[in-house]
Amino acid sequence: MIDINLHEFRSQLILKSEADTTLIWDPIRKKYLVPQPEELVRQLLILYLTQKLDYPISRIQVEKSLLVLGQYKRYDIIVYDQSIEPYLLIECKSHKEPINQSVLDQAARYNITLNAPYLLVTNGVQTYCCAIDKSTKSVTFLDTIPNYMD
Repeated sequence: MIDINLHEFRSQLILKSEADTTLIWDPIRKKYLVPQPEELVRQLLILYLTQKLDYPISRIQVEKSLLVLGQYKRYDIIVYDQSIEPYLLIECKSHKEPINQSVLDQAARYNITLNAPYLLVTNGVQTYCCAIDKSTKSVTFLDTIPNYMD
């Protein structure tokens, strides 16, 4: 498990009140959203990636559809490398939902289509990142999230 502190970025979230509801700004989709627990984790992780690990915001996509084994699914976050190839696939869950084999399997299924060399799953409390080696069909769990420039 990787120890990251997403809460240090809470003060950097852009919030606004509208009709008795607090909304959260998504810098990727460029709109305000209702901050469901999974959305809050996603937005905090985006801040972590862009501010702590220097991931360019222009290389990040959020909640896009993809065809996986004949069914349409939506991934949470994908980061593209300098060649605009999938680099890091991220699955976010609510802080109340434990990260278990089912969550890892979900990310792995999405990666059948995307072929990113790195997968990350997080609920904001538990975070796991692994490197995927397609040639040897092996998975290596990492101690850190790879920096974008590595």
